[in-house]
Amino acid sequence: MMTTSNQGKQLIKDFEGLQLKAYRCPAGVPTIGWGHTKGVKMGMRITEAQAEDMLVEDIAPIERLLNGLKINFRQEQFDALVSWIFNLGEGNFKASTMYKRIIGNAKDEEITDQLVKWINAAGRPLPGLIKRRVAEANLFLGYEKYKIVDSKIVKL
Repeated sequence: MMTTSNQGKQLIKDFEGLQLKAYRCPAGVPTIGWGHTKGVKMGMRITEAQAEDMLVEDIAPIERLLNGLKINFRQEQFDALVSWIFNLGEGNFKASTMYKRIIGNAKDEEITDQLVKWINAAGRPLPGLIKRRVAEANLFLGYEKYKIVDSKIVKL
């Protein structure tokens, strides 16, 4: 059974940012730690150790979901997908064309071409999501295939 590597966790941490006091994310959801939302109330405060525990708790069901697909992911692919699903949710993953490509054994680039489309929050592209999708897609592939030019994702 695969688990998220330290590199995968760091990817999530880098894009989520650590917040020890509850805040509203761009989608308006109360959030704390590195993107933890379950049971969060505005005004809540935690320690970094609690944030670490929350992250491990949050990625565990994602790891189970990916392991349940019975696909031999490389570690980088697994980490990239955990980050993507952590950010967008299991429901969006299961409803995505990317998911269909994954279970249909599509080529890696066909999968990442779908992955990088998920750059909107509240109906508009966000620079942070654009950066995150490029990082996830390049990690998934194991080489740099996507970059940002004039606030848009382009293939090299």
